[in-house]
Amino acid sequence: MHVREIRPTDVGKNTPIYAVWEITLRCDHACAHCGSRAATARPTELNLDELIETADALIRMGTREVTLIGGEAYLSPHVYPLVKHLADAGLLVSMQTGGRGLTPERCEKLVEAGMAAIGVSVDGPEEVHDILRAVKGSHAAALQAIDNALAVGLPVTTNMQVNRLTMHTLRQHYEMLDARRIRAWRCQLTVPMGRAADHPQWILQPFQILEVLDTMAELQHEAVRRNEERGLPAMHIMNVHPSNNLGYFGPHEELLRSRPGTRSSYWGGCPAGRYTIGIESDGVVKACPSLPTAPYVGGNVKDRSLEDIWNNTDELAFVRNRTTEELWGFCKTCYYADTCRAGCAWTAHCTLGKRGNNPFCYHRAATLKKQGRRERLEVAESAEGVPYDFGRMVIVEEDWR
Repeated sequence: MHVREIRPTDVGKNTPIYAVWEITLRCDHACAHCGSRAATARPTELNLDELIETADALIRMGTREVTLIGGEAYLSPHVYPLVKHLADAGLLVSMQTGGRGLTPERCEKLVEAGMAAIGVSVDGPEEVHDILRAVKGSHAAALQAIDNALAVGLPVTTNMQVNRLTMHTLRQHYEMLDARRIRAWRCQLTVPMGRAADHPQWILQPFQILEVLDTMAELQHEAVRRNEERGLPAMHIMNVHPSNNLGYFGPHEELLRSRPGTRSSYWGGCPAGRYTIGIESDGVVKACPSLPTAPYVGGNVKDRSLEDIWNNTDELAFVRNRTTEELWGFCKTCYYADTCRAGCAWTAHCTLGKRGNNPFCYHRAATLKKQGRRERLEVAESAEGVPYDFGRMVIVEEDWR
């Protein structure tokens, strides 16, 4: 989902403006790329009273938007009262889903509870999507979920995993979304965490980032042109949007970071623990929901208050406190080092075993290409096989072929 506009004054306060909350690990998929290896509920998931208490803490701390995830959040028995509690307090509540079981009835109940928007994951055409989601018919179900949500008036955005299976389907996927009048399409690199770490052959090679972002920029320009031909206002232009782990500082940075018709934006560094917070279904708190659990747990709301965890743990404050001293490899020497800080900490850590060096960077790949060089990843250690786990890859530099 897309975070609403964040004011610089808010960011300076280190406020968890945007929360992504996994309320159950129970899932009706068992996606082959799932970072949390979701399937069944954790035995220690928060009960309704604990969920409401945590929601009240977010409200006190100034959170403005909450995205519920899973597993599948709609499979939690507590989803409707939690949505209502948050929405009644004035927070914008959305849900990110694979959509397999997002029935018309569930959509109606979510709207009644106060749900503001739905994000549905659609990973390219049917033959690719169903491989990644590990369920035949998953693609058709996701499209039906979009229709079900739109039918009850829920705004719908879509998300796509970008990897070696999907990278060549971007234009085909764009055409499908445009035909459905989808207005926000968020692309995110598949990261070798969880089950995705078991499929290293799917992970994008760093030099392929050039083709991906060049294509996304081409499609964003096309979306603007089509909108003009249709005579529609700028708000109707499809926003082809790279997630926090897709960039950085290439020729398309401003185009793809800025929503069409709004002020210019560019990558300003990892938001983890600055204005984002992640909560797992058993109460574990991290600075970002995507971060691998073991190295980044700040505490558990069953043991400490959410405010205490946010304000007084190094694991949640690592972005606030970091300097360029932790950078290494290419990123340490980069012109953009002081602003970028090696991009997305989740992606860097799960790929190379520690943060501070991120090979998935447009500026980096383009710089190496000018020198006739490129980077390739090879597996050095495999993942353990538990939720939010990761192995380790190493970078091999070679001639550009």
